[in-house]
Amino acid sequence: MGAVKKEQVQPGIARWRFVLVAALLCLLALALILHLARLQVVPATERGYQFLQDQGRARTIRSEEIAAYRGSIVDRNGELLAVSTPVHSLWANPKLLSGSSAEKISQLARALELSPVKLAARLEKYRHKEFMYLRRHLTPEQADKVLDLELSGVFSKKEYRRFYPAGEVIAQVLGFTNIDDRGQEGLELAYDNWLSGQPGAQQVVKDLKGRTVQELAIQREAQPGQDLRLSIDMRLQYLAYRELKRAVAENGAASGFMVVLDTLSGDVLAMANQPSFNPNNRQGVKAAAMRNRALIDQFEPGSTVKPLTVLAALESGRYQPHTQIDTSPGYIRVPGKTLVDPVNYGKLDLTRIITKSSQVGITKIALDLEPNTVRELFYRLGLGETVGSGFPGETAGILPSRSRWHPIERATFAFGYGLTVNAVQLAQAYSVLANAGLKRPISLVLSGDKADVEPERVIDGPLAKQVTAMLETVIGASGTGRRAKVEGYRVAGKTGTAHKVGRSGYEDSRYRSVFAGFIPADKPRLAAVVVIDDLSHDKYSGGEVAAPVFGAVMAGAMRLLQVPPERVEPAERRLAAQLSERGSKS
Repeated sequence: MGAVKKEQVQPGIARWRFVLVAALLCLLALALILHLARLQVVPATERGYQFLQDQGRARTIRSEEIAAYRGSIVDRNGELLAVSTPVHSLWANPKLLSGSSAEKISQLARALELSPVKLAARLEKYRHKEFMYLRRHLTPEQADKVLDLELSGVFSKKEYRRFYPAGEVIAQVLGFTNIDDRGQEGLELAYDNWLSGQPGAQQVVKDLKGRTVQELAIQREAQPGQDLRLSIDMRLQYLAYRELKRAVAENGAASGFMVVLDTLSGDVLAMANQPSFNPNNRQGVKAAAMRNRALIDQFEPGSTVKPLTVLAALESGRYQPHTQIDTSPGYIRVPGKTLVDPVNYGKLDLTRIITKSSQVGITKIALDLEPNTVRELFYRLGLGETVGSGFPGETAGILPSRSRWHPIERATFAFGYGLTVNAVQLAQAYSVLANAGLKRPISLVLSGDKADVEPERVIDGPLAKQVTAMLETVIGASGTGRRAKVEGYRVAGKTGTAHKVGRSGYEDSRYRSVFAGFIPADKPRLAAVVVIDDLSHDKYSGGEVAAPVFGAVMAGAMRLLQVPPERVEPAERRLAAQLSERGSKS
């Protein structure tokens, strides 16, 4: 009988188990999908995709400031006087940089031209901070030298640095900005809001080392500052600065300043100061060199106000140019002091009193007038109040007002002591004479609005012209200001020499030399004041020291402004002819 073969039965997976495992795998996949959806799709879920995206942005997206360009400053002809140039400032995150090796820190210090020891000490000091400047205002080449080291935690940002092409020639007028490009002195400070721009902002993506890997979007455009056009004419500014510097050096003076006005508009065409400084490199600069003395310093004007006293006498109606004053015996006793002339001039008319700058003659006139007559005229001409230039620190000077004037106060006030002015105020007063009695506002900045301002009449035209004729004789052969003469042009002006005040009163050996005038006298174009202060040499009078500066600057200015010369008759001869004609008519 054959053997019966049994079937081999292999064990199988129970169906229910297969279904269970498949269901679990599907549920796991579904749970994963739901979790991903919760993280990336569903917005309302706590710690969902918005939360994760916000966290990612917080770690990678930054908002960076876009530096704004500061407006330029130019002269009236468009020549650049102050301009901002792009630079790079390097900064570090001490938390990241501190982890670098000593060799890396040493390399960084050498690239920055810093002491490795000092750099390490600074990093230690700011180790808990995330920001520290390494060096600011580097050229792109200098910055690249550092960035090429590829050190973790070292970054660069774009900034602007102010540059002054004219250097020391106009430094005190412009002033300067600080390292953050904000105005600190001069017109940079006065017009800081006008010149400063509004910084912008942009979004960038940064990696873990703080490096920018992508620029996303501009959040706010940077708004550049507005340009500022000055009334200054740099051709005249260079000329005034050169002659002033030479005079201060040759006479051993402590300082000097000069201002030149356009009599037709009141614009300041030049404003020079000595000593000066280089605004592009202010290391070791003394504060005195930064001061714009022409507007900030106040001084006693001395004999330069004698013509104004004579003008007050003419206004009173009691005096005429030919009125005789007896100055014999060459001195006059006023309670409290004896006032003297260099010599006994005898009888002088008002013109010769100005020509010879007679102390005695002016004193007799002042004591004969009402006490406040001279003071009131000075005020109308602009003394005792600011000229409204807007310059920081501009002084108003001192113009005393008294209910009772002692005789000595009336006398000294009339020839320039007991009051103080700044150089621009004095130039404005002479500009009024040049304009036949019209007073125009003074400006350092060109403005279209100024054309709408009507000049103010403060003096009768004929009286101003009479004083102008007197001032022309000062430049003549017998006058004290003959060294201010300019060939081919009629010049009107007055010298002044004032003692300086010390701890114990006026000092006999310290002087201030002044000259004020305008040119051409018949058709005035420019008015100017020169002040040379604290002279140490034997020469100290206004006619010897300040007048030559006026003459040299005005000679050059007439050529630059193309004012044609004319045949000039000596002032004394012209005045004599006028008096003779007036006598024949009477």
